[in-house]
Amino acid sequence: MERKKASEYDQRLLDLYDDFAHGRIDRRGFLEGASAFAVGGLTAAGILAGLSPTYAWAEQVPKHDPRIASTYVEYDSPEGGGKMRGLLVKPSSAKGKLPGVLVVHENRGLNPYIEDVARRLAVAGFLALAPDALAPLGGYPGNDDDGRTMQRKRDREEMTQDFIAGAKYLQKLPDCTGKVGVVGFCFGGGMANQLAVRIPDVIAAAVPFYGAQPEASDVAKIKSPLLLHYGELDRRINAGWPAYEKALKENGVKYEAFIYEDANHGFHNDTTPRYDDEAANLAWKRTIEFFKKNLG
Repeated sequence: MERKKASEYDQRLLDLYDDFAHGRIDRRGFLEGASAFAVGGLTAAGILAGLSPTYAWAEQVPKHDPRIASTYVEYDSPEGGGKMRGLLVKPSSAKGKLPGVLVVHENRGLNPYIEDVARRLAVAGFLALAPDALAPLGGYPGNDDDGRTMQRKRDREEMTQDFIAGAKYLQKLPDCTGKVGVVGFCFGGGMANQLAVRIPDVIAAAVPFYGAQPEASDVAKIKSPLLLHYGELDRRINAGWPAYEKALKENGVKYEAFIYEDANHGFHNDTTPRYDDEAANLAWKRTIEFFKKNLG
């Protein structure tokens, strides 16, 4: 299937898909809403299929790329799900310790796109750990619809504890310098903000992609620099940005924020039409530079 661009869809349809992807409407609600856009032989079901992920598009770094060494690891999360699992990736040519980056997935578990993001970080010279919040339920089920359903069954605080435990596990690995950053997308972007608040002595740099903002009263706890990425058309998440920026300034938190023109929520995810090549590449270039500067 050829990937269409977001500009080929009515923005109201993209917003409707965002509601579906985040559980604000169910599949039937999406199909009913999308029926108004089904013209010229195109069905609502066909529209949904066209907007849904195609993971073959996301493999920028193949699983067996000789530049990387990867393995699945388990770690304990006693205050979260108990036993966690994640993908650990590093450069195959690495000699000595590396700075660590925790990679936090979207609201559907550790899917192939997020695994590829971890591999991209390894190619850039980092020790990357991508945990799967669905591990206590058996792990990512192989498709996003079931993944979303599974993730909604998990307690939010327990999942937060799972990623806190993941960051601490990564920090203590023999291959890690002890400096740890976090990058997250969608649900993971909100989690990246939360980890900067919750474990400021562990997180040395945080990069939330279109993530929900923390409470203004918690911003004073943040010690690490932040690099924040937003899509201009992501009205839902962007609504929280003015208050967050105000709190960051009032508390002297070092940050850079970029709002990418004509970009939607999920613009970095290269498996759907919401992907924006220009915005994604620029945001990723800035992310790697930010981690290199702040993690060493």
